[in-house]
Amino acid sequence: MYQLTNLSELQKATTLFKAYFGICKFKVVCMLVITAWVGMMLAPQSDKTLLAQFMSLMGIGLLSSSAAAVNHIVDREIDKKMARTRNRPLATDSVSVSSALIFATGLAISGYAFLTIFANQLCALLTLAALFGYAVVYTLLLKRATPQNIVIGGLAGAMPPLLGWVSETGQLGAEPWLLVMIIFAWTPPHFWALAIARKRDYEKAEVPMLPVTHGNEFTKLCVLFYTIILTLVCLLPYLVGMSGWIYLLVSGMANVAFIYKATKLMKTNSLEYAMRVFYFSIWHLLIVFIALFVDKAFI
Repeated sequence: MYQLTNLSELQKATTLFKAYFGICKFKVVCMLVITAWVGMMLAPQSDKTLLAQFMSLMGIGLLSSSAAAVNHIVDREIDKKMARTRNRPLATDSVSVSSALIFATGLAISGYAFLTIFANQLCALLTLAALFGYAVVYTLLLKRATPQNIVIGGLAGAMPPLLGWVSETGQLGAEPWLLVMIIFAWTPPHFWALAIARKRDYEKAEVPMLPVTHGNEFTKLCVLFYTIILTLVCLLPYLVGMSGWIYLLVSGMANVAFIYKATKLMKTNSLEYAMRVFYFSIWHLLIVFIALFVDKAFI
């Protein structure tokens, strides 16, 4: 009986851990941290130790996780109406709102402390501002107000490379803003491809995503338009001497592939293909930022 009780408690603890882990949007946060790390590596060399750099990235990750948790809290009613999100912890009441809020607050305080101690005050404040931009400005206000929510609110999600740079230098420079511009231009085609595939979900939840308000065909045109803008923006690090031929070659191939897929998306009504474009865009961003790092490290 004692062993059964212990097993039951272990299962409950495991389930609860998975729920809180899910609130953090771990995969999304990992991508944000990777782009922050690249920004850190591209920054002028500092005397920061590997431990300080790691803890700085941890701080950015914790604050990003806090923003994700707040997103779950604010969107819990919307999530219940959408097939893609109806099994999220707050949508299923696996975690209470109060518990999630305490969890998000703890993550934010920890992340801010890490950045203050191991990075600098400017980085901590900018990361906190990015949290506010995503969790409040985008999630609470823009997402429900305008089909341009992704375009306007995308700046908050584009900040990690700048945060990584500032964690090293303690200063704002022109170069990291180029990296921010890449993610800022990448965000609309990334999310609009998903929105096309999940249009019915957004309609049910009454979220004014672009396919809902303007239709799939117009959204597909916008995906292609922003993909072309993204391609041009990706040239900037090379043109200003921030990166070399490795980055130019790799990012160029990735962008050509993205334009090809966006063009093909315009010619099909397949929702499955829209999801394929969405997943490809994730790999595209990773490839571009890894190319930036490799170019810096080996050239």
